[in-house]
Amino acid sequence: MSAPAKTKKAVMFGVTDLAEVAHVYLTRDSPYDVVAFTAHEQYITKPTLLGVPVVPFERITETCPPDSHEMFVAIGFKNLNRLRTDIYGRCKALGYRLLTYVNSKAFQVDGVCAGDNCFIFEANVIQPFVTIGNNVIIWCGNHIGHHVTIEDNVFIASHAVIPGHVTIGANCFIGVNATIRDGVTVGRDSIIGAGAIVLRDVAPGSVYKATPTPVAQERSDQVRL
Repeated sequence: MSAPAKTKKAVMFGVTDLAEVAHVYLTRDSPYDVVAFTAHEQYITKPTLLGVPVVPFERITETCPPDSHEMFVAIGFKNLNRLRTDIYGRCKALGYRLLTYVNSKAFQVDGVCAGDNCFIFEANVIQPFVTIGNNVIIWCGNHIGHHVTIEDNVFIASHAVIPGHVTIGANCFIGVNATIRDGVTVGRDSIIGAGAIVLRDVAPGSVYKATPTPVAQERSDQVRL
């Protein structure tokens, strides 16, 4: 399948793995042409990335002005999404429109009601009446049930189950394979770790960790399969 026609210019803030991955998705599955990466000058180690110029953020408006370029802030959940949120605000203050991308292979019944600077990967099931705030990243393969509200600056890793009428508060991180019961509210600034099961409301600033599986006493060559 050929890539969509490129009708918009985009700048990618970030030079890490997430920025590289986001570049691939936008290039192959969106109308955006990523014409530059950007980062603060002290973090730039090479002039190009994936064949695209890396422009210091301190001079980005000169090279890629906000009246003709959109921006995506490709920063992960570091410091509970605070770094991404800070850069998001700086880009908006410069006048950039923050683009939102929804993968063409995400399943959505009525489309996605999402804010700006959101990135929704493939194989997400997003049911009707879901509301997604600004600056949210939803990695691949999650179930987002009906009437779910995801507030601003959230990061959801893969294969989480978030059923109907759940609210995920601002700045939260939801880990791989986490399961949340229907109707639960996860308070802002909370961490729901990989494999955690949440059956009741979560107070703001909470951390839920799953119990790790213990290592068996025998070695693998002693186990009969």
